[in-house]
Amino acid sequence: MSVQAPLTSLTQQVVPVHAGDHVIATGFAKDTALFALADGTVVAADGGETRRIAAHPGAGLLVATLDGASLVTGGDDGRVVRTGADGGTEEIGNAGGRWIDAVAAAPGGAVAWSSGRKVTARDEKGRLRHWDAPSTPQGLCFAPKGYRLAVSHYNGVSLWFPNTDASPELLPWKGSHLDVTWSADGRFVVSSMQENTLHGWRLPEKADMRMSGYPSKTRSFAWSHDGNWLATSGADAAIVWPFASKEGPMGKAPRECGIRPAKVTRVAFHPASLVLAVGYDDGFILLCRLTDAAELLVRKAEKDEGQVTAFAWDRKGRRLAFGTEGGAAGVLTLPG
Repeated sequence: MSVQAPLTSLTQQVVPVHAGDHVIATGFAKDTALFALADGTVVAADGGETRRIAAHPGAGLLVATLDGASLVTGGDDGRVVRTGADGGTEEIGNAGGRWIDAVAAAPGGAVAWSSGRKVTARDEKGRLRHWDAPSTPQGLCFAPKGYRLAVSHYNGVSLWFPNTDASPELLPWKGSHLDVTWSADGRFVVSSMQENTLHGWRLPEKADMRMSGYPSKTRSFAWSHDGNWLATSGADAAIVWPFASKEGPMGKAPRECGIRPAKVTRVAFHPASLVLAVGYDDGFILLCRLTDAAELLVRKAEKDEGQVTAFAWDRKGRRLAFGTEGGAAGVLTLPG
């Protein structure tokens, strides 16, 4: 019987994808990896072959998200476009030429976007509802269950039921709120702030939670599959907060994963295990296992290819797609 040395590098398991421009977001539609680029293009990569799809011809792509079956993108042309694995595109929203600032999607097919102060929600049947936020929204996130939307803006986060006439419920906290995320069990809403902190609320009590100490802004969140951990960017390690208890992280210290002399820019938890993909501002990528702090190299730092800007696991957790600000991209396939 032979004993294999511990696997320390996965770089040979990565298939490069030539994106050629800033990768805004990525995700898997069926077996196809989709990459949304700043130049308005979506690149589809499947089995070593790539196709380039003009999702926003002649315009810039600003924001993107995956709805489970396709990539939803918003551009400076004011259009919201859905791009599928087959390369087909469909315009599902139009802000009349005003920039699309944020998008969100729910697994059931609902989509939301914002332009200026106006937030638009489109349900799975294509019905539209609109709401004017108190200030320009910065982030959108659907609740894990039900048709409810979290909208981050100045001085708090609003929780909106688009299919009712009820006024949104405000979760107040002074300051400029950026991105927003909702825990899988619906108990917590957390936003990142301009002031290099996180603020959260424990629902339904609306109890405040403050998580500070970041040297820069947090622009990437990732919940573990069991909901017990929230990983965040914005430091020289992935900062992972414990959320298993009723009080969340209050009174508890976070864990730090993948400490390096570089800033973490993207994080993504594996969909079925406590493994965290960590991307840095020098293009370096690690997989970190929370159970024993083991680290596996996915990608070395590459000069002139910029920071890691996009991550996505496929549903089975066998593949990880990534992209950088400088236009490099790839797909990692885990061995075994």
